[in-house]
Amino acid sequence: MYKLSLQRIVMILAICLLGIFFAVPNFVKDPKTTLPSWWQPVNLGLDLQGGSSLLLEVDMTTALKDRMQTLEDSARSALKEARIRYQSISSDEKGLKVKIESTNSRAKAMVPLRKMDDGLKVTDNGNDILVVTYDEPALNEIKRKLIDQSIEIVRKRIDEYGTNEPIIQSQGEGRILVQLPGVQNPEEVKVLLGKTAKMTFHLVDSSTSVAEAKRGKLKSSSRIIRGIEGEQYVIVRKPAVGGETLTDAGVSFQEGAPAVSFKFNNLGAKKFGEVTKNNIGEQLAIVLDDEVISAPTIQSAITGGSGVITGNYTSESAQELALLLRSGALPAPLNILEERTVGAGLGADSIEAGIFASVIGFIGVVVFLVLAYGLFGLFTTITVFLNLFLMLGALSLIGATLTLPGIAGIILTIGMAVDANVLIFERMREEVKTGRSIKDAIESGFSIAWGTIIDSNLTTLIAAAVLFYFGSGPVRGFAVTLSIGIATSMFTSVTVTRLIIAAWFNRYKPKALPI
Repeated sequence: MYKLSLQRIVMILAICLLGIFFAVPNFVKDPKTTLPSWWQPVNLGLDLQGGSSLLLEVDMTTALKDRMQTLEDSARSALKEARIRYQSISSDEKGLKVKIESTNSRAKAMVPLRKMDDGLKVTDNGNDILVVTYDEPALNEIKRKLIDQSIEIVRKRIDEYGTNEPIIQSQGEGRILVQLPGVQNPEEVKVLLGKTAKMTFHLVDSSTSVAEAKRGKLKSSSRIIRGIEGEQYVIVRKPAVGGETLTDAGVSFQEGAPAVSFKFNNLGAKKFGEVTKNNIGEQLAIVLDDEVISAPTIQSAITGGSGVITGNYTSESAQELALLLRSGALPAPLNILEERTVGAGLGADSIEAGIFASVIGFIGVVVFLVLAYGLFGLFTTITVFLNLFLMLGALSLIGATLTLPGIAGIILTIGMAVDANVLIFERMREEVKTGRSIKDAIESGFSIAWGTIIDSNLTTLIAAAVLFYFGSGPVRGFAVTLSIGIATSMFTSVTVTRLIIAAWFNRYKPKALPI
């Protein structure tokens, strides 16, 4: 019988012990508090431990409308630079309308208007109006970026909130699926995700009062906006400093009251310093989600690149605002289309059903192995049992999330784990029937069947890779457990079984094959 080297035996045993070691937390009560963070059990998905599921939709109409309003300011600047006289500029989510009565001026204006952004097209509708819109490829690219950016911001906010192993992914056109295992009351999360948290800094237009603005004496460069207390302000339309330059935010205390401190990056700090330096005595409105949350008077130049927002904040509301500012502003509002809560009891039932199915499957496999292959069937039973530990250990080590389809993948690999042994043992039988010795039959069983084992497992692994690439959520969970199961079953069914049979043969020197 082929003898394994001591180095190879130590390596095989070491892998087995490591697998068992990392699988142990799955059998410990309350491991999150009793075990270190690097030694934790498999994370359970929404369908196993309960939690909340939210289906969100990105408000494309509002996002495109905001983008067109930005183009509106760019159009004014572009036409002013080109010295083209226009009568009016308006915008909606579909495009920009520029009224120019002169035919020559309309023709001349097409070039600067088209250059404002990539993918813009300008058409003359024949009624002294130029219509500026995005072409189809550019519009699709804008929408794709809105989805990707929204997913990233949602992920940051959920991570800041502290939810363990959330699932955040796009679903369909313009929709985002958020699954939060362990969160039974999603109200706080809904509030967190429902706020756009777009913060900008605007100078208050001190030359125009609110009363004058309401009577129509409002400059095109200014607009009326309300504050959180219901008061109204006239602010400069263009932000003095954009919220995208914020790098950090946190809770601080001013005269014993909670406040929100913030910091800018270098560009934001420079702009903020210039604005405060050149406008001492003026009010600077801090606008969050189109609402003034504070409008302090600039007392002196602020050049340190940081500031403080004060108001009637509690510790919780200040912490929430700081969290929103840290994670960044959503590019568009999110609408909640569907909300679903899975109870912890239902998750426990799923786990019990999964364990029951696993036990029944394991017993069925063991009975078949013992009846068909006798002693070698018992050896295979040991490797199948070890395979379960290695799978759990691997899933725990990589921090995978186990879902109900993942349990199905584990159950499937219990049956698949013995495929290689069946091929090996049947080959041994055939070799004995041809008159070969027990030793040669065992060696041939492992060496000749190896090619078939590789082929069968490789095709299954390719199928799992396809499921992982094209699937999402639970389908990917199934693909991950199936892939890990294939890898561990090949190791246990071939390498570990060979080690056990080699040790048995060298110890007892049998005269007949016990199959």
